[in-house]
Amino acid sequence: MPFVHIYYREDLLNSEDLKKVSNGIHHALIEHFKIPEDDYFHMCLSYPSNQFFYDPDYLLEGEKKRSDKMVHISITCAPGRTIKQKKNLYQSISEVFYHHLNISTTDIFITLIESPAENWSFGQGMAQMVITKEEKE
Repeated sequence: MPFVHIYYREDLLNSEDLKKVSNGIHHALIEHFKIPEDDYFHMCLSYPSNQFFYDPDYLLEGEKKRSDKMVHISITCAPGRTIKQKKNLYQSISEVFYHHLNISTTDIFITLIESPAENWSFGQGMAQMVITKEEKE
């Protein structure tokens, strides 16, 4: 049940680019997090270049620097994935941007927020909860 936000500079991506990266991110989630194919919720949000501030080389190795093409992907999902699954997902998403749009992997900033099922409602005011044995009785 991931919900993906893609934040990008307003003149960086067009609607075709957004479809490519959204589709690539979704397939990475299917491959690495084993989500159902129809579990697809992405929101793409642009921002003016003067409203995003960051250090161009913080925590990057070597001489690499972030450019003005930096994209932030925020994924909110249920807990339960291994560190290996997360690392593979991050690498896969970075490669989507590089291969489809020639945006450097140093410009792809990913955050993952884990939230238990009871903190989600997909509609009708109902929490997406796992029913325990005690609650059934």
